[in-house]
Parts: sequence; C-alpha cells; structure tokens
Amino acid sequence: MPSAPALSHPARTPHDPRASEPVAVDPALVKRAVKAAALGNAMEWFDFGVYSYIAVTLGKVFFPSGNPTAQLLSTFGAFAAAFLVRPLGGLVFGPLGDRVGRQKVLAVTMIMMAAGTFAIGLIPSYATIGVGAPLLLLAARLVQGFSTGGEYAGASTFIAEYSPDKKRGFLGSWLEFGTLAGYIAGAGLVTLMTALLSTDDLVSWGWRIPFLIAGPMGVIGLYLRLRLEETPAFTAETEKAESVRRKVPLREMITGQWQALLLCVGLVLVFNVTDYMLLSYMPSYLTSELKYDETHGLLVVLAVMALMMVVQPFAGALSDRVGRRPVIAAGCAGFLFLSVPALLLIRQGSLFAIALGMGALGLLLVCFTAAMPSALPALFPTRVRYGSLSVGFNISVSLFGGTTPLVVTALIGATGNMMMPAYYMMAAAVVGGVAVWFMTESAGRPLPGSPPQR
Repeated sequence: MPSAPALSHPARTPHDPRASEPVAVDPALVKRAVKAAALGNAMEWFDFGVYSYIAVTLGKVFFPSGNPTAQLLSTFGAFAAAFLVRPLGGLVFGPLGDRVGRQKVLAVTMIMMAAGTFAIGLIPSYATIGVGAPLLLLAARLVQGFSTGGEYAGASTFIAEYSPDKKRGFLGSWLEFGTLAGYIAGAGLVTLMTALLSTDDLVSWGWRIPFLIAGPMGVIGLYLRLRLEETPAFTAETEKAESVRRKVPLREMITGQWQALLLCVGLVLVFNVTDYMLLSYMPSYLTSELKYDETHGLLVVLAVMALMMVVQPFAGALSDRVGRRPVIAAGCAGFLFLSVPALLLIRQGSLFAIALGMGALGLLLVCFTAAMPSALPALFPTRVRYGSLSVGFNISVSLFGGTTPLVVTALIGATGNMMMPAYYMMAAAVVGGVAVWFMTESAGRPLPGSPPQR
C-alpha cells in the first residue's frame, strides 16, 4: 500500500501519546465492553430485519385498506423517517458523550431504542383508533432514529477506547458481528412466524411478538452497559481537565476537524452504500426486477450474512496485522472491479449463480464491516471523538446509505439499465478509495490524544 499524502493529524501534536507509559486494560472488562456495545447494534438491526420482512403485514395493520401498494409505501415511509432524525440524534448524543461520558450516553440510547421498538408492538391498529395508529408508528420510529444517531458512533468509540492497540481491529469487528446477528435473528423470526401462523393470525396479533421481544433485550443490554466503567481514554481526558469538563464548542467538533470529517463521510459512504445495497436492496431487486422467487431471495441474503459472520472476526484480526488501509482498500478495489461480474452472475437467475454473486459481494463487504469500527474512531482525538464521529457518520448514512434503495430504483426506472446497482457500487468504491488514500494508518497505534494501551 503506498504511503498516504501527509495530512495534519490533530492526534499527535504537540504531544505524542506514544511516549506515555502503556495503560494495561483488564481483559474481562474489555469483553464486557464489547458485548454491551455489540448488543445495542444487534437490537438496532433486529428491528431493521423485523420491519423489513414484515412490512406488508404492517401496512395492513397501520394504514387504510384498499391499496396494497400504498400501504407498503406508507410503511416504508415511516421506516425512512427514522433516517431523517439520525443526524439530529448524532448532534445531541455525540457532544453529550464527549462531555459526560460514553457509558452514560450509551445507556440512554439503549433505553430509547428498546422503548421505541417495544412501543410499536403495543400500538392499536388503524381499524381500532384510525389515523392515530400511523401517527403513533411514526412517533415510535422517530424515537428509534433519534437514539440510533448516537448509537453506532458511541458503540464503536467505546470498544475502540477499551481495546488494546494491537487488538482493536479484532475487537471492533464484533460490533458488526452484532449487526449481522441482529438482522438474521429479526428476519429469521419473522420468516418462522410467517410459516407457522395463518395470514389472519399474523395480522391480528402475531406481528406484535417480534417488537415486544425488544423489551427484555433492552433490559439485558441496559444491565450490561450500566455495569461498565467509563473508558480509559475518556477518564484520562477528564482527569486532564482537573474539574468538570468544558462543553466542546460545535466549531471545534466540526470545523476544527474538517479533514477528518471529510474522510469519515467518504469511508462511511462506501461502507453503507454497499451494505444497504447488498442487505436491503438486493432482495427487492431479485423479486421486482428479476422476477425471482421472494422466499429464495430472502434465504440467499440470510445465508450470505451468516457467511459474513463467520469471516468477520478473522478479517478484523487481519486488519490488526496488515493495517486498516490495505483491508479497506481491498474492499474498494473489489467493488470497483467485481461489481459488474457479480451482478451478471446474479442476473443469470439460477440459485447457484445468485449465491455465488451475492457471496462474492458479501465477502467484499466484510472488508468494511471488519475494519471500519476501529478505523473510524481513530480519525478523531479523544476530546471530540464521539461528537465528530456521530456527525460525520450520520450525515453520510442519511444522505447516501439510507437512500441507496430509492436512488438505485429511480436510476433503473429512468434509464432502463438493470446494471445500475453495480455502477452505483463502483462509484461508491471510487469515493472510498480516495478516502483510503488520504487516511492515516491507525493499526497498532494509540488512538489520537490517548496513551498507548495493552
């Protein structure tokens, strides 16, 4: 990997934390931190999987009958609304996490995520309370989206600040392991219920069960997070202040970190465009554009995610050995050169060809899911890490990741070109490649502004 052009790095000037004595972190505490952080991500994507797979049923429950297409669009409209408030959640929870601590804020986001999901399971149907039903659904989705705005940045920061420098990639990879596990659990539960329950039972009461499960999950997650101590990096930063921490100005959090923020947006763009393309859009692409059997398409996606889960920790460990830049760059190069061949395989229509094409894209995606949780927090110094990462991450997800299915569908409709998903991933790969070129390697090094950890 060629050396990146020099960029000013606020982390190691004027004082180089590598000159400090290494801080020894309790391995048992690190494991608890990883579990607590990953569970929150798992809950977020459990809801994502449930909502995506049960969308048709939710349309019948919460919206007026008569037009199935309008019901489905309304359901996904409420789902998309959560993306609109994610940046706002990041602007609130991120700076708060830099001021009062990561652990406290992550406990709050866990409560809000669980409450929002649990509340959906309690909302009466449209037939019972009329227009109040979709309004309550929208309110619950906004609570979920607002809390999610502070979840990923906080969870990745929490794991990164607890991890030994030489194992940060491996430990950070378990955050996305939780993502995959949550999605598979949510989608798998809905698939099982659909097979066991009649359509009437599913519409009447069965749809509530997956959402109500979020209550106990939230209690467990909250218990794990409340048992944790604050991260060593944040504790050291607080002690340096010798008093109550000053509020970090928005100017310092954003304009003072503009180079790192641009890199963050670029990295998150390629990460999330490819993620949402493969895991969210491709099932619909197989069904609506290629007329492939819906059940088989969903099962292929779940199988690809299971494969990704197996590879995930090994890819994270690889990023500790060879560096984050080579691993992320390999993913960008793979999507640039293999997106078209993979989509051509998928378009052949046979189960083997679809599985091969989807599997190839899934393995390339692992380059991002394994390395990003450790690479992104290393872009920012401890003082503004949570806030700056929240802003950059959520802006990029809202503008590019969450809009991927809509944009690609519109491009196919406008051009008639069925290869648009591949071209869109290739464009994202170019943006990600530029970001990788300019980013500083962080593997095996202390986090910016923090002493070494072992």
